[in-house]
Amino acid sequence: MAWFGGLLVLFALSVPIAVGLVGVGLGYLAVGGRVDTLIAAQRVATGIDNFALTAIPFFLLAAELMNKTGITDRIFHLANCLLGRVPGGLGYVNVGASMLFASMSGSAVADAVGLGRIEIKAMTAAGYDRDFSAAVTAASTTIAPILPPSISLIIFGVTSGASIGGLFLGGIVPGILMGLSLMVVIYLHVRRRRYPPGPKVAGRDLLCAFAGAFWPLMMPVIIVGGIWSGIFTPTEAGACAVLYALLLGLGYRTLRLRDVVGTLYESALASANILFIIAASAIIAWLLTMEQVPLHLAAAILDLSPNPYVFLLFLNVLLLVLGCFMAAAPVIIMVTPIILPATTAMGLDPIHVGVVMVLNLMIGLITPPVGLCLFAVAEVAEISPVRLMRALLPFFVPLLASLLAITLMPGLVLAVPRLFGFAN
Repeated sequence: MAWFGGLLVLFALSVPIAVGLVGVGLGYLAVGGRVDTLIAAQRVATGIDNFALTAIPFFLLAAELMNKTGITDRIFHLANCLLGRVPGGLGYVNVGASMLFASMSGSAVADAVGLGRIEIKAMTAAGYDRDFSAAVTAASTTIAPILPPSISLIIFGVTSGASIGGLFLGGIVPGILMGLSLMVVIYLHVRRRRYPPGPKVAGRDLLCAFAGAFWPLMMPVIIVGGIWSGIFTPTEAGACAVLYALLLGLGYRTLRLRDVVGTLYESALASANILFIIAASAIIAWLLTMEQVPLHLAAAILDLSPNPYVFLLFLNVLLLVLGCFMAAAPVIIMVTPIILPATTAMGLDPIHVGVVMVLNLMIGLITPPVGLCLFAVAEVAEISPVRLMRALLPFFVPLLASLLAITLMPGLVLAVPRLFGFAN
């Protein structure tokens, strides 16, 4: 595993992830005397030669469009009308709005930057502590890649061969469980701080808020409903999400031509970054297969303990550590081929394994030193990452409890996929 040590060294030196993956792969081939640049180039090209991966730029573009067209404002306003009257209600609104936005975008960073800005501004204006407001916002962003649609689950599905539709359905119950568990921590904090309730919302205002958010709320119905019913694939669902977001922007007259150009540019950069990592990691996956690392590791794991739950607990520890130092995409791509033979031999459902893996890595999004959402929310809230990390500590309890629950109780993940025939 010398290549893995070399990879960590390159990451510590701030070498871009994709460049590090290609460099380590070519370096390993050079040391072994088996350099074939043509085969290496072919592996990089075939790494992204998968139709399902086209869903990633579509969902990223849809998320950017929703932020530009003011859809996030409408969602937050509706959630505030529904829950704002409860003492400390804006904390619950923060989580609820993130769950609604998650069912449209699948991107934690889009949630942190777009919706997070609105949430933190509203909470601080209402008298909430800035650290607490930022912590709730950061913790709730981890739900976005669990609820469908999810870019991370798409990457796992492509890497493992598991049904992406089944993975989407498998994330529903864990995503709801995460949201409810975060609300328990918010309740305890609010009870101690005695935050006042928000103003009472008249029935007419509530109806107006619902009417304003009705068409945006139809987006997850179209996306998830279309996948459930088999009307379209996850990739086609991403394209429908983009078209729907464009139509909403035109209908609300909040989308201008220059906004479209800027949004295309930003989503193209984000998509290129993810797809470059996927392409570069294909060299590492090829090397692992060539050296039969997955088969040897699977045999070693089975000799150590044939109990699938013991294996999943060890996997959780490994992924939590890796998630602190690496982004989700490269970890999924590198670890999945290694563990897949062992999980198959133990009879574990790939949908269950995929959701457990992604939830582990989403906790890494709010954990230093990489923590994309940690730094994004700290910037939005205008506080230091260290200060935000201290405020986040209580929220790791419900997130880790949710992870442990879905690890030891596969039914929480597989119940909905079984209902629709995606799992046994």
